Amino acid sequence: MESDSFTRMRRQRLTLALSLLSPPLAATLLSAGSPASAQSPSGGPPAPEFPQDPSVWLNTGGRPLSLRGLKGHLVLLDFWTYGCINCMHILPDLKRLERKYAKELVVIGVHSAKFDNEDETPNIKNALLRYNIEHPILNDVGMKMWQAYGVNAWPTFVLIDPAGNVVGAVSGEGNYNVLDQTIGKVAREFRAAGKLNATPVRFALEAAKTPATPLWYPGKVLADAALGRLFVADSNHNRIVIADLEGNVHAVAGTGVAGLEDGPFDRATFRNPQGMALRKGPDGAPTLLVADTNNHSIRALDLKTGIVKTIAGTGRQAPWRSTGGRGTRAALASPWDLLLLGDTLYIAMAGPHQIWAMDLSSGRVGVFAGSGREARTDGSRAAAAFAQPSGLATDGKTLFIADSEISAIRAVDLPQTGDKVRTLAGGDLFDFGDRDGTGLSVRLQHPLGVEYVNGVLYVADTYNHKIKTIEPATGRTQTWLGGGQGSRDGKQAQFYEPGGLSHAGGKLYVADTNNHRVRVVDVATRTATTLALKNLPAALPAEPERPVRPIAAGKDTITLPAATLAPNARGELVLDVVLPARHKLNPGSPQRVEARVEGQGLALARNTVPSSEFTLPLRLPFTSGAVGTSGAALVTATVFYCSEAETVCKLKTLRFRAPYTVADGGGTNLTLRAPVAGAAPGN
Repeated sequence: MESDSFTRMRRQRLTLALSLLSPPLAATLLSAGSPASAQSPSGGPPAPEFPQDPSVWLNTGGRPLSLRGLKGHLVLLDFWTYGCINCMHILPDLKRLERKYAKELVVIGVHSAKFDNEDETPNIKNALLRYNIEHPILNDVGMKMWQAYGVNAWPTFVLIDPAGNVVGAVSGEGNYNVLDQTIGKVAREFRAAGKLNATPVRFALEAAKTPATPLWYPGKVLADAALGRLFVADSNHNRIVIADLEGNVHAVAGTGVAGLEDGPFDRATFRNPQGMALRKGPDGAPTLLVADTNNHSIRALDLKTGIVKTIAGTGRQAPWRSTGGRGTRAALASPWDLLLLGDTLYIAMAGPHQIWAMDLSSGRVGVFAGSGREARTDGSRAAAAFAQPSGLATDGKTLFIADSEISAIRAVDLPQTGDKVRTLAGGDLFDFGDRDGTGLSVRLQHPLGVEYVNGVLYVADTYNHKIKTIEPATGRTQTWLGGGQGSRDGKQAQFYEPGGLSHAGGKLYVADTNNHRVRVVDVATRTATTLALKNLPAALPAEPERPVRPIAAGKDTITLPAATLAPNARGELVLDVVLPARHKLNPGSPQRVEARVEGQGLALARNTVPSSEFTLPLRLPFTSGAVGTSGAALVTATVFYCSEAETVCKLKTLRFRAPYTVADGGGTNLTLRAPVAGAAPGN
């Protein structure tokens, strides 16, 4: 438990940082200036140097970066904190910039923590893995970089030119175009002056040395005693796991590839799904509703037919001040949790800091509560303000909300009971900690989940690694279970940033997010066990985003000559990726393969393998069909490999299209062979 004095010191430090603005460094970045001198075409002030303590750097292979070492490259600093939804929203923009300026630009995430828990390097590492960040991250201990660069908001971008001088800064979301134009202009000026280094900088990513687990950062769970089912949002595997309450897996929706495709469970795709709600139709057939967070959509999973359908959201993040619409024409922004009452689906819309509601009978979705301001403001539903609501529960009269960025639990009247929003427990934007008590004296730390059971509200106090209870009538809050420091000490703690809760049959199911597991707590005895998910297939590894420093483009499809296969035969699809001499697959890295068939005449026994079984050549058994059938095998393979002399893991993605025809006299194998750049074709 953090001391009150430590929390006060941290809040004072934040306040001090907000007041120490340096006008030259905090200038609005609108466009690059005209060349001012041969030394520095952009003409800005010198940028402060980076800390050289290796322990505060991630995604660099354990070495610190410096402006001196990056001379000749443009450097874009992203000041962020990992619980901030706005910071999450700009990550796709950063990836676009990293791809477009792969040779000239180095992006560095400067993690200036808001919460105490976010100040710890192991926790930041989990966040970068959860968000698939592939650029270097600096833990800005003491917010020294924040102060040196005069930053006053998350996220803030600071652009440094190849001479090591600040071009300017800009804060908030929606700045891709101005960054793109300015980076392009500065790059052209330095290229013309002969001072641009276009040699790519490669980094050793944390993901390459992180072993795979059956679940990968599960965000939410939903248990239903009547149905006898447990639904797990296997968030970073981009899928929904459907099991019984004892852990026997019955189905999985989603391939593991990040995407927005409807269709059968084994072909549908999601992107970081979170909260869920269960709807039972007039015939009793159940439908699972899913907040597909990074797709900014609501998906419906028909549990009888095994079909996924998008029912709300366009797939793109809603612009600021959006008010909704109908079905798939309504733009949403990071829906994080769902709660169903009758035909009304309540949505914790984390992106715009609001609670939305969807009428499932008409498809209409719009704002239910919240002005859109990021704050803790009680009052009427329209005037009230929230800050990144992330969890929902109800007693049938009141909607309870885990309001994560203000570390508070809020209560909202449902339409039949009133029009008020009030704070049950917790403080304001910078009032956080770990203190039991009553009402506004309580201190939580970024709670993400709530569950109402028999007059008690259970809270996933995420950054305190605890489950707490609240009496809704009084706001009295007590620690119920958990605590400690997550896994900072290298041991697996009872909970590590738990994100979701659900109750069924006297058991509380907990999405123990950073421990990659589901915990089951007997409510009567407070004993916790880990749920073993039996027969859970490995997720089809999500094709990674193109890395910051690609070693080769590797995205074009290789079309092989047509092959002839013998009819009704057992054979093998052989994937033979030829590595350069003195290179080998990197042990522990998430090797990936996805295979599917377009057409007829070929049935694969499996379409992927777990990373632990990935060897080269890789063999996937198949059975061929009748004479005259034809089609093509489509295979995408991503391999991580290293030379014997290097510690940096390299990556290559290859796509194959192998057409075939089934005919008498054909063979029994279909071989897909290609060299990685630098490998001799005959190797």
